[in-house]
Amino acid sequence: MALNDLAIGVFDSGIGGLSVLKEAAKALPNENFIYLGDDLNAPYGEKSEDEILFLSEKCADFLAKMGVKAFLIACNTATSAAVKSIREKYSIPVISMEPAVLPAFKHLKEGYSITLATPATVLGEKYLRLLRKVNTDKIISVPCYGLVDLVEQGDFYSKKIFDLLYELLHDLQGLKIDSIVLGCTHYNFIKDVIYEYAENYFDIKDLEVFDGIDGTVKQLKRVLEENNLLKDKNDKEQTILLYSSAGEEKVLDYQKIWSFINDDLIL
Repeated sequence: MALNDLAIGVFDSGIGGLSVLKEAAKALPNENFIYLGDDLNAPYGEKSEDEILFLSEKCADFLAKMGVKAFLIACNTATSAAVKSIREKYSIPVISMEPAVLPAFKHLKEGYSITLATPATVLGEKYLRLLRKVNTDKIISVPCYGLVDLVEQGDFYSKKIFDLLYELLHDLQGLKIDSIVLGCTHYNFIKDVIYEYAENYFDIKDLEVFDGIDGTVKQLKRVLEENNLLKDKNDKEQTILLYSSAGEEKVLDYQKIWSFINDDLIL
């Protein structure tokens, strides 16, 4: 098989990366994708950097054995800990996520921007470099302990999620907020709940929620073009294979979520 006919390998610690996969598959309808969620070891965001690096490399190894032409790391936490190592190990392109701090910063007016992310992302050097780049005290970083666990349960509108948001953010009540950065791909599934929380507890006027997916997908397309890796157009239907380290039962959950999000009920 020619290199450009191979699939694109996508991985995340769990279901979160499906939100990225959806947009990538839409933007690149001729491309095939293989998705791996490491639910057996989720969440990554409260593990040590060494653990995240080890698990991320295992995900990349699995996809490489399946035969892929590029990696898309659909996880901010895995990017922070492992993107450099994976790029050094493999000769194929590696595209990754990062919190959309820069576009959120550009949207700032009189208020603040809040970044919601896992503890590992907020404390990671990659994110800290982003903060140094914008050099402002208008960005508030919130490590969201426990939030990925609730999203992984699949009830994206549960009261538990709203209650945890209250616990994480109640000290900021009444603050004037111009933008919110979703620094974890899992949080895309609860975007509506986060917006509802902001309406109830923040002073908002022209609130924008940034998730970084659009920029990542554009970068994926650009890198494939630059490396002559785009698949030739043909009449075959796009193939998307879903895998989970937790086994077939979790893959069935993926299939349900995939059908749900592709009916445009969310996102």
